[in-house]
Amino acid sequence: MKFVRYICLILVSMFVSSIYAQMKKQNLPDSINRMYVGTYTKKEGHVDGKAKGIYLLSQHSSNGKLNFVTTAAEIVNPSFVKVGKQGKYVYAVSELGPGDATNGFIYSFEIQPDGTLKNIGKLSTVGHAPCHIALDRSGKFIFVSNYLGGVVMVYRVGENGALVPNQELKLEQPDKAHAHSVKISRDNRYAYIADLGNDMVWIYDFDVKSGILEANEQKSVQLKDGAGPRHLSMGINGNFAFSINELNSTINTFRILKNGGLEIIQEISSLPASFRASNSAADIHIHPNGKFLYVSNRGHNSIGVFEIDPGSGMLSRIENSPIAGKTPRNFAIDPSGKYLYAASQDTGNISIFEINQKSGKLKIQPAVFEIPTPVCLEFVKSY
Repeated sequence: MKFVRYICLILVSMFVSSIYAQMKKQNLPDSINRMYVGTYTKKEGHVDGKAKGIYLLSQHSSNGKLNFVTTAAEIVNPSFVKVGKQGKYVYAVSELGPGDATNGFIYSFEIQPDGTLKNIGKLSTVGHAPCHIALDRSGKFIFVSNYLGGVVMVYRVGENGALVPNQELKLEQPDKAHAHSVKISRDNRYAYIADLGNDMVWIYDFDVKSGILEANEQKSVQLKDGAGPRHLSMGINGNFAFSINELNSTINTFRILKNGGLEIIQEISSLPASFRASNSAADIHIHPNGKFLYVSNRGHNSIGVFEIDPGSGMLSRIENSPIAGKTPRNFAIDPSGKYLYAASQDTGNISIFEINQKSGKLKIQPAVFEIPTPVCLEFVKSY
């Protein structure tokens, strides 16, 4: 009898192993990521918001498929969302203008087991139209850029995930300034603020203990008039930085100097030479392998793909891949580096691309995920 049971156990084990092998062979989903989607919830001058708040999606890492899970939180215009360092908390701006409230807000949420978000705090951003959230490399400090008012706020992350105001940084020429983002250097020593209004990248020394920003000895780097720097990305070796410039649809490559300063070494268009219509560039990200850089174009409605020379940091164009929609604002590369997702603000959908790991080229997938007014995509690590 024991012998029969033993044989049965072996047969069951072989059967399970066979099924698992078939799943792997067919490339069926074996890992799921969470993705939070920031949106616009009401009509503004530049967008007709139709969403309810922050949405939660699931992503299958082996085939790239997206599925709707739930509305994670209902707040007004959560146009930018950011997951905290430990993956336990989510932070979201409420992008409000002068006609909506006395200032914008940043919300702190605790991620619940089912992925919904529990509100644990709401603070003023001391400016209007907050549009970007950044973390320092330790995850202990958060930076919020206000598009209106010339103010960048620094918050300390409390033990329970809620935020505490730490510094109110006022930019020069606040009436003209449009702070669009903060980017922290890979060594966590410097902060770079993209000021679209002044065509400037402001440079600050960052004290990792106090969380205070102080002007760097270089102070700033001036871009071309009408460039409109919007977002920056850092090369994986820490020697180069790249900015996507909204107004003239260009990318600047910077050499990072020993004192944290920046030296412009290249300017290249985010568009193909044949395109002459109106366009505004939006987002920029580097592939996890550090070899390729991607940017989004609103107007041309494409993702620009560039190769990064590892020695010089110089960019060379690979292609511009059309999206399945209009006005691609924010986009995200999944943790595996196999898929790129582009949020189309004005057509209410997300385009899904498979990334060729060797060439960097994008192959759009037939399925387009429908969701109201998506403008920000943020992954959480696998669970």
